[in-house]
Amino acid sequence: MFSFHHVARSALILTLSGLYAASAVGQSLKNPALGQIAGQQTRHIATYFPGRMAGSPAEIIAADYLNQTLNKMGYQSRLHAFDAKYLYTSQDGRQNWHTVHATSVIADRVGIVPQQIVIVAHFDTYLPQSDEDSDRNLGGLTLQGVDDNASGVGVMLELADRMSKLPTHYSLRFVALSAQESGEQGASDYLANLNPQEKKRTLLVIHINSLIVGDQLYFSSGVNTSAAVAKLTRDKALSIARGLRIAATTSPTGTSCCEGMKALDGEHIPLLLVSASDWRLGKKDGLQQRAISPHFPTGTSRYQGQIDNLQYLDRYLPGRIEKREKDSVRILLPLLKALANPPAQE
Repeated sequence: MFSFHHVARSALILTLSGLYAASAVGQSLKNPALGQIAGQQTRHIATYFPGRMAGSPAEIIAADYLNQTLNKMGYQSRLHAFDAKYLYTSQDGRQNWHTVHATSVIADRVGIVPQQIVIVAHFDTYLPQSDEDSDRNLGGLTLQGVDDNASGVGVMLELADRMSKLPTHYSLRFVALSAQESGEQGASDYLANLNPQEKKRTLLVIHINSLIVGDQLYFSSGVNTSAAVAKLTRDKALSIARGLRIAATTSPTGTSCCEGMKALDGEHIPLLLVSASDWRLGKKDGLQQRAISPHFPTGTSRYQGQIDNLQYLDRYLPGRIEKREKDSVRILLPLLKALANPPAQE
């Protein structure tokens, strides 16, 4: 377990060593094409912040990087620290509760009215929760987490960058959650810190998660999202995708519960869930991302450091990272622009 002082000391060392690389992301993009920011941010986060487990040194420096990046875009961004607990199972079957000090990032930009649209992506990687996890090399210090979920954070950052240049009717909030890989505690903590008025002001939460490995993009609504909101969000996203000739669909029911957002769905906060998977594989949960193959023997890359890394994905899914980041931005940016600036009512 990491102490706070260990985290802070390691963060300082690693932050200083990565300053040039961090600044290079922004400096290399003068007039970026759609998706270019997302692709570069995805690669940057995966490369410089592997092992972003909640409470780890890599997590806190990644949070600091995201916080600084969003502040430079003009958002009022802040770090939000909280304690998360998880049950660790040893090889002999004994179980013990472990506590970690996690850090999320919350960035706001005020619109004409206080009602807000929230864009969420978790940035933490899987924290092994048993000796068996460690034996199977699930999670740990070397997991780059390209698909899960540097890909979602990259798209979130490009949306934040491009929306920062536009006036909006509704307020915007961008949230990078931690401790999602420890029982979705980041989302639960975020919800617990919203007062009743803030919950009421939340018009929509767009959750972006795991965009690369899955066979195609899926846009689904939360189970408790109204049909009217689903039409304006899920159905509109799919319409934009069709117009751009981007392969995208929704779950068999059009809804999903809830890809890390179960706590928010339970509060009937409207959700648009964006991810890549393949619901056609006979699975009712959509968790199998693609057909089982020699390169993806479980049909997923989830938590697997030997697969969910840049070198492996570039080799066996060449060009996929840039394509998916671009496609996701091409769909979500016009959608977000339209939602943030609705037509004036007569």
